[in-house]
Amino acid sequence: MFANRTHQSGVGALKRATSAAQASLRTRTLNSTTEPLASCARHFSIAENAGRNGRINGGVTENRHPSSAEAKQKRESDRGQAQVPVADLTEVPHVAVVKLRETQTWDDALLDGVAKTLTQLRSLGLPSVIVLGCEQDQISGSEWQELIFQQANRVITAIGRHDSPGAKLVTSGIWKAKEPVQRLSSIDSTDVFVGFGEALLAPLRQGHMPVVPPRACTEDTLQYTPASANDIVFALTSYFSGLQLDKKDLGGEQNNTTTSPLSRKAVVDRIIVIDPHGGIPASKEGDGARVFVNLEEEFEKLRKALTEQEKPAQPGRARTRHTENLKLVKNALSILPATASAVITTPAEAANRRTPSNQGLANVEKIAGEVKTRRWQNPLIHNLLTDRPMYSASLPLSRIKSPNQRSENTAVNMPTTTLLKKGMPVTIFPDTRSGPWTPPKPGEPRLRLTDTCIDLPRLVHLINDSFKRKLDVEDYLKRLENSLAGVIIAGEYEGGAILTWERPFGMDEETAYREGRLVPYLDKFAVLTKSQGAGGVADIVFNAMVRDCFPSGVCWRSRKDNPVNKWYFERSCGVKKLPGCNWAMFWTTPEAATSDQLLRDYEDVCRSIMPSWEDMKKPAD
Repeated sequence: MFANRTHQSGVGALKRATSAAQASLRTRTLNSTTEPLASCARHFSIAENAGRNGRINGGVTENRHPSSAEAKQKRESDRGQAQVPVADLTEVPHVAVVKLRETQTWDDALLDGVAKTLTQLRSLGLPSVIVLGCEQDQISGSEWQELIFQQANRVITAIGRHDSPGAKLVTSGIWKAKEPVQRLSSIDSTDVFVGFGEALLAPLRQGHMPVVPPRACTEDTLQYTPASANDIVFALTSYFSGLQLDKKDLGGEQNNTTTSPLSRKAVVDRIIVIDPHGGIPASKEGDGARVFVNLEEEFEKLRKALTEQEKPAQPGRARTRHTENLKLVKNALSILPATASAVITTPAEAANRRTPSNQGLANVEKIAGEVKTRRWQNPLIHNLLTDRPMYSASLPLSRIKSPNQRSENTAVNMPTTTLLKKGMPVTIFPDTRSGPWTPPKPGEPRLRLTDTCIDLPRLVHLINDSFKRKLDVEDYLKRLENSLAGVIIAGEYEGGAILTWERPFGMDEETAYREGRLVPYLDKFAVLTKSQGAGGVADIVFNAMVRDCFPSGVCWRSRKDNPVNKWYFERSCGVKKLPGCNWAMFWTTPEAATSDQLLRDYEDVCRSIMPSWEDMKKPAD
């Protein structure tokens, strides 16, 4: 019933990623050595050393305004005189913009583990631009300044222990305008922007990972002031992508752009948020974080769930943090290509330290790393190599829990990592916003595949392409004329499902409706060949079916020798091989196993439906 999906080989992905990393590393300057960290001044870029922002005393930078030399550099950068033309670069680097939240609460071993992961990502061809997120909570300005540079020192030291070149502190790159800076995007502008891009690009060219503290230099007073780490992440993403425009550019003045429009400085492949609160929480308390979020379809629903306090067990601070992370990722990915993605995880998972001794580090809202006997894969490394989450988004919770966690009385410690993508819209007919599908009364108007809301030619093409055989459209339309329940469409007909209300064998529609025995049946489940095995299209369609359309359960059939049956089995509540035929029957209805009548009805439907293919020589799907 579902065409064979193409699975990407993990080994092949590793080889390709390693080859890309080696090619990238050959272009870098590798003769730099990790510098001692006794003085932060040595971690400034060459451009920064020309005009330091403050003195370094014991790892603490005094909060003084930039020197005249640095202000001149910034003005030259605005005029485009201090920038390195993109044409002069051998290649545009691929980077991850990484936000580290509350590193002051991480112990040294945890920070060391995260640093090791970041260096591994760089070895695989994805260096990080690191933004520190240290909130200024109930501490004075001088204490906060001391805190952020202490944390910068810790991060730089930890990275330097694992690889060379290490990391460099960048303090002169981020500026704050007197009024919001315009960008080539529809996102609301902020006053934070990249005022001196060479301070970021020079370390990247030298193979270092820039470390950016959460502060900015104000344009009007040349004083440093706290800046939102989220605003900095978005400013970096805009700048690297060539989407940041100086406000003067909109006034018609020439040669006054902060960056040259559409002049891409780097390819941002990942937005990574490492936060003690972990990924976006699942809808049910104790279920951990959502494995995957399709922002195009789920953002508004998730935002409302967090802001309207639909999870009362979560403190308001935690909800606020999750909402901020969700908005940050949504805004950043909205200006990046569809191939970009974001990962929100805990320090413990990023460091691959999910053991009983460190669960408390990740157990902010009873969401912690699951403990198993095997060593866990690192979610950031796994995502880079596969572009997938650790678990399939459509996998039921019971398939992720270990056996001793499946009791209702046992606290569930689930993974805390969420993969987020721009994704694709999901269109459902009939609309499920008012509730799940219910069977219409006999004789009442019902949905037809020929209705104008459905693009029948594209739907037929989707089915033909997915199953590699042609649908007998006339016969199919006739068969579904009085049984169609609804249609699910992912994106631009990249995937879809057709579902029906079927009657048990020998029962008329009126009786089946009156006795509540109409069977919810998955008739066709299709994904375009080019979208199989990637992008999560199958997961998106399946989740829409079981969460929105038929949350109480649905059944379907598949050939016994269909290689996709393992995928079906993992997502179903039960399976039965029907004797005397080549069908295996699946269902997601929890109570089906204890209801003989329900199973008999399911079996009647799965046995009796006749396929509608032009070429009937092939086995029916």
